[in-house]
Amino acid sequence: MSIIVNLDVMMAKRKIALGELAERIDITPANLSVLKTGKAKAIRFSTLEAICKELNCQPADILEYKPDQ
Repeated sequence: MSIIVNLDVMMAKRKIALGELAERIDITPANLSVLKTGKAKAIRFSTLEAICKELNCQPADILEYKPDQ
């Protein structure tokens, strides 16, 4: 897939654990883990907005496009 999820990088920069972020944005830790590992097929804008608000970042800090080789 050519969309890279850098959520783990942003979480490390902000020093926040998966469980804590999940609780703050009202999502299950399992669903956040699926997103963090890049296995998610989609993300709701409301979820992306909540993540960006909580981590004080932009969507581009979390999602990155890399063309297939």
